[in-house]
Amino acid sequence: MRTIFCTLAVAATLGMAGCANMTETQKSTATGAGVGALAGAGIVAIAGGNAWGGAVVGSAVGASIGHMRATQ
Repeated sequence: MRTIFCTLAVAATLGMAGCANMTETQKSTATGAGVGALAGAGIVAIAGGNAWGGAVVGSAVGASIGHMRATQ
């Protein structure tokens, strides 16, 4: 569990460092994907399913919603 947490923390740090020169639409899409992945993995893990599958579906849905909100 500790290894997974450390891996996610490093990935989040690197991901945020790469957002310095993104447009507002790109930032919103990336934020939506990240939040969706975390929410999807958490919900599916609590329900007893495959957290990776939940993260994939959640990131796709979150990215779509983030992109739609930015372009309106």
